[in-house]
Amino acid sequence: MIALLVRLLGQRNRKHIAELLAAAVACVLVGAWLFALTQHIPVSTGLYWAITTATTVGYGDITPHNASGHVIASLVMLTTIPLLAAVFALVTGGAAAAGIRRILSMENQFPQGTYRLVVGMNPTVPAILDELEAAGIPVVLAADVDPGSVRHRVHLVRGDPTEPSTISRAKPGGAQQALLTGASDGDVLVSAVILRKQAPDLPITALVTSAAVREALTELGVRHAVSSEEMVARVLATSLETPHASDMIGQLIGSGRDILAEVNADPAAVGKALSTVRDERTGLVLGLVHDGQFTLGITEDPVVAAGDRLLVAEATPVQHRR
Repeated sequence: MIALLVRLLGQRNRKHIAELLAAAVACVLVGAWLFALTQHIPVSTGLYWAITTATTVGYGDITPHNASGHVIASLVMLTTIPLLAAVFALVTGGAAAAGIRRILSMENQFPQGTYRLVVGMNPTVPAILDELEAAGIPVVLAADVDPGSVRHRVHLVRGDPTEPSTISRAKPGGAQQALLTGASDGDVLVSAVILRKQAPDLPITALVTSAAVREALTELGVRHAVSSEEMVARVLATSLETPHASDMIGQLIGSGRDILAEVNADPAAVGKALSTVRDERTGLVLGLVHDGQFTLGITEDPVVAAGDRLLVAEATPVQHRR
């Protein structure tokens, strides 16, 4: 319990807490020994008296019977009680300060290493954040939302995602990928312009509904502009036409983080047809990513080029899928 309380304040104040606790324990032990010696009682009884006195419980079943006992009792109360009070004051103060910093979005520590950037908020984003957190992927969220509604492991940059300053504080240059969303397609488009200017090479996926906005995003270099409603509609329509196809999609979505991976094509695969690579490679090769575009390779048999990536499904998780 003491170790848990100490952690609330962080590394800088642990030394002070340890010193205060050590002083309080020393006062209790010395006071117990002196009290037992002057009152002619067992040391264990003196320790019991010192603890009840230091914690302000004071049952009254053991009391000093001479002047020496009164002096010792006074010294224990005047030293140990303030020391323990100081410890708990530091702990509660640190916890309150941490809460205030989170509420005001004052935390400055970004995730270690690479992270995913989510810009904006819509009803789909909380579920996406849950999935990323469950997969152990660090996330930075740039949105004007209540910090209390965001999971603790998600680093929130609070502000208007259509403002350059908000995007800049989210440090898009350090992100591995970005997801753009918002209350409207117009907000997504504005955020995309800002993000593309600040991080020209960052891979971006955007959630929009308008075909015109998707076309505009494509011109900005956003190669993945999708509509969540359209995707759901297509899956449901497919399930009506081909019931077991929807079962396959459901299994891929449900266990995607465990079996799906996007990996670099082996140098030995360069120059070979995708069908050949499928025959030679262990696991199921679902498709090929060439120049940022994905193809299943069903109606055509593309040739793997240098720098291409494979989308594969394997029973054992592939470590470099992140």
